[in-house]
Amino acid sequence: MIGIGYRTIKTALGAGLAIWIASLLDLEFATFAAIIVIMCIEKTKKKTLITIKNKFFASLLSLVLGALLFEVLGYSPIIFSLFILLFVPILVRFHIQGGFVTSMVVVLHVYTVKDANWDMFLNELYIIFIGMGIALLVNSFMPNLKRDIENFKKEIEQKFEIILFEFSAHLRDRMRNWDGKEILEAEDLINQSKSIAIQDVENHLLRKQNKDYYYLEMREDQLELIKHMMKIIAIFSSSTQDVKQKEMFAEFLENLSRNVHSGDTTEITLNQLEELNASIRKMELPKTREEFEVRANLFYLIFEMKNYLNIKKKMFAKRSR
Repeated sequence: MIGIGYRTIKTALGAGLAIWIASLLDLEFATFAAIIVIMCIEKTKKKTLITIKNKFFASLLSLVLGALLFEVLGYSPIIFSLFILLFVPILVRFHIQGGFVTSMVVVLHVYTVKDANWDMFLNELYIIFIGMGIALLVNSFMPNLKRDIENFKKEIEQKFEIILFEFSAHLRDRMRNWDGKEILEAEDLINQSKSIAIQDVENHLLRKQNKDYYYLEMREDQLELIKHMMKIIAIFSSSTQDVKQKEMFAEFLENLSRNVHSGDTTEITLNQLEELNASIRKMELPKTREEFEVRANLFYLIFEMKNYLNIKKKMFAKRSR
């Protein structure tokens, strides 16, 4: 059995409530209030407000322009076609074309009644206010997405733990078999969670920033660096050269894999990386070309790892502003 979504429940309740209230007030075309509710309920509060604004001004404009044209030129199909030809460019000019369908229903009510009087004008306004008001009311109740985002963050961190550990293991054992699927899985998780984080932002009208979104952007940037590092890690599989410095960096990566979290410990880790870099530089120079290439690739990995850690450091600086 297919589950009923939260938005479907709100739409059903709102549509029924709109018809009931419009019928209580003995309004003509009372069912139109339900159509307005259905068309105005969006995934987020912000999108709902934008939709309501566009539909309200488009409907009001169609009511005035339609009544004027029909009363002056007559109620005929030709005049209705003329109305559309004049009306659509106006909607586009004011960027409210999203209200086209609702406004067409309004003007068709005028066309059906064939009497653009004050009572008809008020009737349409009441229906519009009822439909849009109820849509705004029912869509003020939104599910809490924080738990979903936190679960995604934990899954992403688990993938990063595996990736960093595999990097470490590969440096120690060039024959180790790893297909790198966690990188693709992490990328997919980040994309999914970013869309939920955006939805969460748009459900909080007074909050323009979202710390979780900053975090996900940070992980996305880090993942790009991981992809670059993976290419260098793969180069080590073609080399039989075993140097002490490779083991030192592998140990650093293994320790880092045990400490993947959303807390701010980057300064400590950066210091450890700097100490590692300094230790390697003090060691005896390479004696062969192959050893030189291994050392060069290790220095590149250290450079990229420094960038990897600085991305997180910048994220915390950005969030504290």
